Amino acid sequence: MYRLYSHNDLDGVGCGVVAKIAFSEQVDVRYNSVSGLDVQVGRFLDKGRKDDVVFITDLSVNEDNERRIDTYVQDGGNIQLIDHHKTALHFNEYDWGSVQVEYEDGRLASATSLFYDHLIETNQLEPTPTLDQFVELVRQYDTWEWDKNENIKAKRLNDLFFLLSIDEFEERMIDRIKNTQEFSFDEFETKLLDLEEGKIERYVRKKRRELVQTFIGDYCVGIVHAESYHSELGNELGKANDHLDYIAIVSVGGKRMSLRTVHDEVDVSQIAGQFGGGGHAKASGCSLTEEAYKCYVAEPFAIEPLRIDAFRNRYNLKEAKQGCLYDNQQEDEFFIYPMAEDEWTIDYNDDQIEKSFSSFAEAERYIKRNYAASLVRDEIFIQFLKDHVMRQKVLAHQ
Repeated sequence: MYRLYSHNDLDGVGCGVVAKIAFSEQVDVRYNSVSGLDVQVGRFLDKGRKDDVVFITDLSVNEDNERRIDTYVQDGGNIQLIDHHKTALHFNEYDWGSVQVEYEDGRLASATSLFYDHLIETNQLEPTPTLDQFVELVRQYDTWEWDKNENIKAKRLNDLFFLLSIDEFEERMIDRIKNTQEFSFDEFETKLLDLEEGKIERYVRKKRRELVQTFIGDYCVGIVHAESYHSELGNELGKANDHLDYIAIVSVGGKRMSLRTVHDEVDVSQIAGQFGGGGHAKASGCSLTEEAYKCYVAEPFAIEPLRIDAFRNRYNLKEAKQGCLYDNQQEDEFFIYPMAEDEWTIDYNDDQIEKSFSSFAEAERYIKRNYAASLVRDEIFIQFLKDHVMRQKVLAHQ
């Protein structure tokens, strides 16, 4: 008998789909949360079976089960742990551990792609074009390469995963992989996904107005409370506010927190690790511990949400040669303008700050990170210019 213990997200269930295609009725698949895996593995080890072949994918066991698995394998048991998270790299010290973060060509690995490769290499599965496509969609979504590659199909596969039960998703994927030559969504799924896309867009727009900004440690962080669409929120809020180092999406009811970043130089798995969590460099999560609650909920509670940059302006435009105006909740004014081709400066409440910037983006990042400033509407900008002209006239006649 084959047994698969895997994660309950798209990548983990992708492993289940691959396993059922490879082993059909001979495999027992169990999907788990991060904490639930050790319970499942512990129960299996308690039974002391040696005739089963066990795969653990997309999750890591705790130290106790790590020791127990090693003893079990040395006594003749057959367990293979396959993962792609940096926090699991130490399992490569064992013969039964196989952890790979990226491929030799630079592509990031997913549990589904690694498990698929393993089954092919060990002659337990024959690849097919449709299965190749399915595995690649899962890999691109889980590693977030879909966004860089603009592979919307991978993102929609994850949307479909959350719209269906795991059983129905498995059934649909297995049938499609076995009976078609190219992976695609059927008419029903396409309509369902189109409706979901509109729902997500509305949800993200709403949450954009609830985002607060603060410094936690050395990082400038955006915090939003949300129960749904964490990946979409992290991506859209991160891109719309790229002065933020990462986005923390807090679910108080679920006592969980998701961390997302759009920056290559920020590794949110290290931040999640401070609270007992982990994951990928750009997408990680952790429990909402007492310390995390203090940093991400209690202390930022009184902060007003960030104001969104005005987006229908005709005159107050970013990078304009005549300058552009920002303000913040404290009604401070920030006028960014070029002094030379590669030199931008900022007037802060009419006083020029000493620091200069090599680009507009650098100057804007400075006032957004340090003062939570946002681009004002045209009418405020025009009034600012009028007031400035009047002040100059008054000064000229003094």
